[in-house]
Amino acid sequence: MLTKNCILVYVYSRRSGQYTMNHDHSKKTADGASFDRSGSQDSLDELSMDDYWKELENIHETRGNNHEERVALVVKEPDEGELEEEWLKEAGLSNLFGESSGDSLESVVFLSTLTRTQKAAVEKRVETVTQTMRKKNKQHQIPDVRDIFRLQNDSKGKVCDGSEPSTARTSENKNETQDGTKGPKFSLGTDEQKSLLEDMPVLDTDINLEIPFAEQAANLKDSSVGKMCKGGGGDTLLPNFRLPKDKTGTTKIGDLAPQDMKKVYSLALIELTALYDILGTEFKQQKAVKIKTKDSGLFGVPLTVLLEQDQKKVPGTKIPLIFQKLIAQIEEATLETEGLLRIPGVATRVKSLCQELEAKFYEGTFNWENVKQHDAASLLKLFIRELPQPLLTVEYLKAFQDVQNLPTKKQQLQALNLLVLLLPEANRDTLKVLLEFLQRVIDHRDKNKMTLKNVAMVMAPNLFTFHGFGSKTIEQSEFVMAAGTANVMRFMIQYQKLLWTIPKFIVNQVRKQNTERQKKEKKDKAMKKLLKKMAYDREKHEKQEKTPNDADVPQGVIRVQAPHLSKVSMAIQLTEELKAGDIVARFLSQKSGNVQTLKKEEVFLYEIGGNIGERCLDDDTYMKDLYQLNPNAEWVVKSKQS
Repeated sequence: MLTKNCILVYVYSRRSGQYTMNHDHSKKTADGASFDRSGSQDSLDELSMDDYWKELENIHETRGNNHEERVALVVKEPDEGELEEEWLKEAGLSNLFGESSGDSLESVVFLSTLTRTQKAAVEKRVETVTQTMRKKNKQHQIPDVRDIFRLQNDSKGKVCDGSEPSTARTSENKNETQDGTKGPKFSLGTDEQKSLLEDMPVLDTDINLEIPFAEQAANLKDSSVGKMCKGGGGDTLLPNFRLPKDKTGTTKIGDLAPQDMKKVYSLALIELTALYDILGTEFKQQKAVKIKTKDSGLFGVPLTVLLEQDQKKVPGTKIPLIFQKLIAQIEEATLETEGLLRIPGVATRVKSLCQELEAKFYEGTFNWENVKQHDAASLLKLFIRELPQPLLTVEYLKAFQDVQNLPTKKQQLQALNLLVLLLPEANRDTLKVLLEFLQRVIDHRDKNKMTLKNVAMVMAPNLFTFHGFGSKTIEQSEFVMAAGTANVMRFMIQYQKLLWTIPKFIVNQVRKQNTERQKKEKKDKAMKKLLKKMAYDREKHEKQEKTPNDADVPQGVIRVQAPHLSKVSMAIQLTEELKAGDIVARFLSQKSGNVQTLKKEEVFLYEIGGNIGERCLDDDTYMKDLYQLNPNAEWVVKSKQS
């Protein structure tokens, strides 16, 4: 966030469409130290800010040359309770209110896996919706907020009354399932994990993915440990955040099956809301009124529409072809060009190239040899800006901007991690490719003079100033948000590998949901005589088939399948040091058949079934530890394409 003095330095004239830069050094904030909110304006020198305002000026000039009428997106102001109602729908909990109110299997299972802070976030929204419905005299069944989690708490003789979230306790505290049987232990931010967090040494640079972020914030609030993480270090010295090694493997976006990713989305939304609640920051999703958009072309076309037409040309494409080609064109020339991304292309030439691309790109007749590097960079930024909805989405653009307001850099990073999980797949994939490209530009900073700060300053206006919101938003928020959004941009580039990691506590909650769902389904089946008989017959049949196989796989040995490789099956002895990559290497060492056409980086070991749908394992996963977490899984070696 900029200070008042900074706002006065750059004055935007609607008449000229330009920013006037008045370098007044006489006014400095005397209380600079008070702006200690994660260094969102630490050492943001004037040169860097010049890069930001010059880029913004270039954007306005480009728009001034384009006389086409743009339809501004209308962000709908929600009625009382509407925001919370929409939130519950997004979280998959719409059956907690309205005509569909009731305890479905899915919601009962889902609610039983939430942490105390997540429960508090849900209760808060249900309470608001309930009060709104009562005011409007809606004739729907309205649940009492105290009853939402009664089912799982009643089994232990405790009821969460909604007034003290820390009193909510679930059965995972005792490594015990609801039916009293023992099962794998999942970390869900309960008392045991709270104790663990308090006892173990906390490093500012360690990102703990085992304990929910909101639980960490609640436990560290007002503590000396929490204050250690704040600000400091200067703008150029971003912390070297790292992920401590997880023996059961790191889960990246794209590693889980779609049905489990749907659960991840709901949990990420609730966790992000819980984190903001604990930190006292308002979290609001925005909704845009639907507008008519182009249904063909390259620029100004929705990502989903663009990918549909691209997939007809190249099946399986996940990134717009024009986006890929523009990046390739920039890199072909060399990333050592001084001022790359900062120096704009010639506006008239960029406009002409844009029109020519629209007409010739899909025909394959466009001559790329005529495209200069700076023009290609301008076209890339133009593509991002011209999307009918922002790359970071209407729903979450403000949430991305507001990350700068969170108290510590670590909490900012945690919030960004959850926000990335909430993006639609097409937006997330495109953002990932963009950030990877920007990092490659920064890697050549000695030659191109484009440091992390420079690149962030240049790219922030392209991602965070969305023309569809109209000029009012631009005029009012650009000054206020400039330094903050640039810092959020730096975070996304610097920590992109961390941002694409699914926290272990969320994966464990997914595992618990799957386990509880299987148990409830089994219990429901047992209540019906016909299904009981079928289950008995099936169990008897499976026993007869299972006996010889069990003899083949002794204790401490797993059977790994590889249906697409020449060696289709292998018995593997589990040891303390055995990793997933070791198993893949054993299969690839069988030099025959189609194994020769596969590269090591294309083949992975998958964990399938048990308490997970499907999960691609990273090579450093310790198999014995994972087997203990999911003993009923099947293990398959395959490529991501198969």
